[in-house]
Amino acid sequence: AGIIIGLVLFAIGSFLFIPAANTQLYEFFLGALFIIACGLTILETAANPYASLLGPKETSTFRLNFAQSFNGLAATLAPIIGGQIILVEGISDEQLSKMTASAQQLALASEASSVKTPYLILGLIITVIAVIFAFLKLPEIVEEEDTDEKKLSDGSVSSIFKHTHLNWAIAAQFFYVGAQVCVFSFFILYATEAAGIDRQTAAWYAGFGVGLAFMVGRFVGTFLMKFYKPSNLLAIYSVVSILLCIVAMTVTGILAVYTVIGIAFFMSIMFPTIFSLGIKDLGSDTKFGSSLIIMSIVGGAILPPIMGYIADVSNIQIGYIVPLLCFVVVFALGAYGHRISKKIN
Repeated sequence: AGIIIGLVLFAIGSFLFIPAANTQLYEFFLGALFIIACGLTILETAANPYASLLGPKETSTFRLNFAQSFNGLAATLAPIIGGQIILVEGISDEQLSKMTASAQQLALASEASSVKTPYLILGLIITVIAVIFAFLKLPEIVEEEDTDEKKLSDGSVSSIFKHTHLNWAIAAQFFYVGAQVCVFSFFILYATEAAGIDRQTAAWYAGFGVGLAFMVGRFVGTFLMKFYKPSNLLAIYSVVSILLCIVAMTVTGILAVYTVIGIAFFMSIMFPTIFSLGIKDLGSDTKFGSSLIIMSIVGGAILPPIMGYIADVSNIQIGYIVPLLCFVVVFALGAYGHRISKKIN
């Protein structure tokens, strides 16, 4: 049910872009995006544990990383496709200033209408997928019964935090998503200041460099999980990311750009791996724990302003101290925080 509800909300939000474009109201667009975000949150909360639990526990992290690899593929292709369809060269402010009021209204309406067709197509595709899932008879996931040895929670909100590995995962996901948003959001600013390249070139590196590295990193990381424990790989990738952050804080020129692209590669497996390690052996608390980990992505809203403040008072390179510290927390989860609690405290 969660998957279908998420898809339906996603479709509704997409369709709302059509009246939003007609009204040209910012609040309408914001509301449509909010509904899409709600749908995606519900979808991820339902689908991630399903992918983890649908099969042997030993390969749960591998399955989730493999599924999330296609997320990286979409994240790489979507801006490229969307940019060609929506972000076409529009009318400049200078051109608008020379128009009459009625001509300005027509011009702005024409630009706003550019989102109608893409979001209509997206909404229809998501609707079809939702209908397919509604008629599919997916296997029920039967969660493992809690034994006296491993039952740490009585189902209440407070008792679920007795799962220490879940607590670590919530913290790690908070800081990881914060680091990811910092790296992605400030990339163009970083590239222009540290490497001295223009914004257009920086944008190209953002799409075909950072985005591609993130996608390839997930596929490579998923493959490596056949040979290494996910927790060990997470710890190793975190250490490399920490070292790359140090390099990003000190070097200049094109090397700085490739350093950040390297960070994107090595942080690519973190979200699904943290999620899978966090919900492992939660038993009847799996769904609740999954929701808590998803809610922790609020770090992506809290930490970037801190990095931005540091960039304002110093420079963007010094600001990389923020993702560096975030990766330290992720390393802690991979090194020892993932261990399952065995006793009731």
